[in-house]
Amino acid sequence: MKNKRTFYFIVGISILFVILFINATTREDIYFPFIKAADKKENLALPLQNAYAVKLPESVSFAGENVPLDDIEVRERLDRELSVNAYWQSSTIIMLKRANRWLPTIEKILKEENVPDDFKYLCMAESALDNAISSAGASGFWQFMKTTGLQYGLIINSDVDERYNLEKSTRAACRYLRDAKEKTGSWTAAAAGYNMGLAGVNKQQLLQGETAYYDLFLNTETSRYVQRIVALKIIHQHQKDYGFYLTSEDLYPELKYTVQQVSGPINWVSFAKENNTSYKMLRIYNPWIRNFNLLNKERRTFDVKIPS
Repeated sequence: MKNKRTFYFIVGISILFVILFINATTREDIYFPFIKAADKKENLALPLQNAYAVKLPESVSFAGENVPLDDIEVRERLDRELSVNAYWQSSTIIMLKRANRWLPTIEKILKEENVPDDFKYLCMAESALDNAISSAGASGFWQFMKTTGLQYGLIINSDVDERYNLEKSTRAACRYLRDAKEKTGSWTAAAAGYNMGLAGVNKQQLLQGETAYYDLFLNTETSRYVQRIVALKIIHQHQKDYGFYLTSEDLYPELKYTVQQVSGPINWVSFAKENNTSYKMLRIYNPWIRNFNLLNKERRTFDVKIPS
């Protein structure tokens, strides 16, 4: 009798454990909530974020020339570039922060050189307002190749590279753009020429019997290029409409400095210490400096910005 009671007790305990085990595995949402979050298929259907189609303005122009939004091909190209840059938030928001620092200088020079103000957005499209270096070797805010930079009066050697001098490279870009406008017939075609070269635009104008940029069939890169410039203009001028809410504290401030001229050979480390700054800060304020020493055999005069 005792053995029988022991047998039933063991069987009862075993059945209880089986019931608890089955209940636990079917109630994973209670006992193992992390399994539910990872494995429940219905959760995978939840959106990560809300996304909306961007809205194109009723009208927009570039350098005083209307963008023909009634042309379906032009409209869809602009829609693409506006969508890409509005939803590429990390890149665009940094560009908008930098704009507060650098655009005042660019705008001033464009005005002095009689080049439309909208070309500041070409600079944004080229480099995102950074001293970038492309895989092809184009450098600086305006992405000059070495040969073109030299052609338009920039000094480029192992000690000095004025493609990284914002003031001088902007003036060189203005000279290039004025030449391009004269050779292509319009500012928009000049912008296209900045991307594919003046010879390339002129060749396509001749082959296709068209001069207006929007009437030309061009390679994909150049077709997107001008529309990206226009898209950046729209976003910059209507930031909140495209989801960018920046306060004045978010923006990068303009750099404060004094200018000192140098005309002979210089050791920049010593020069920095003499002017109560560091070599690091001297390079940040004067990115055209490319070495520790300036040989300057030609005895050229350079304007050096001293952080204040």
